[in-house]
Amino acid sequence: MRYEGQREYELRVAGVRRSLPVEQVQEGIWIPFFRLWGDVELTNACARELASELRLREFDALVSLTAKSVPLVHMIATYLSEPRHGRFFPYVACRRAVKKYMRDPVVVDVRSITDASVHSLVLNGVDAESIRGRRVAVVDDVVSTGGTLRAATVLMDRLEARIAAKAAVILQGDGFHDPELIHLATLPVFTA
Repeated sequence: MRYEGQREYELRVAGVRRSLPVEQVQEGIWIPFFRLWGDVELTNACARELASELRLREFDALVSLTAKSVPLVHMIATYLSEPRHGRFFPYVACRRAVKKYMRDPVVVDVRSITDASVHSLVLNGVDAESIRGRRVAVVDDVVSTGGTLRAATVLMDRLEARIAAKAAVILQGDGFHDPELIHLATLPVFTA
C-alpha cells in the first residue's frame, strides 16, 4: 500500500477501536504502530478472542514470543484456566537477549522488520525444560515477516516440543502467509 503522508490508521479489533500512529520503521517503509502495553481494555478483549479460538486446539502450554506479548499471554492463560478446579494454564516467555538470571538458556537468532536488526529469541533453561516434549501454542502481538515464528519453530524443535497452534493479534503486511496462523486483524505496510 502506498504511503501518502497519513499520520494515523484506524483499527477495529476484538470489538475495540483504536487510532494507531503511522511510523517510519525503515527507509521508504511506514507501519501503523500497534501496541498492547498499558492498554488493559484492548489486551483483555484480544486475549478473550484468542483464548476462544485456541480452546479449539489441544496443547499443554502457551509460549509468549516476546516480552511485549506477556500481558496478552497472561490473560489468555487466565481465560484458559479453571480456577474452581485448581487448574491454571501454564505459560513461558521468550526474551530478545540472554539475561543474567538465566541458566542454560536456549538461543535462536531472528531478524526484525521494525528495525532490520538481528536479535535473539531466548528461553530460560528452566522454562525450556518445562515445555520440552510438550504441545505448545506460540503467541505474539504482531506477525509481519514471520521471522520470529520461524525462529520459534527452530527453538521448539530443539526442545522436541510440537507447535500445536500459532496466534497473533495482528498480521501486518502481506510478507507472511500461513493458513494455520490464528489472527484477529490485519494491518498494512506502507511503502514510498
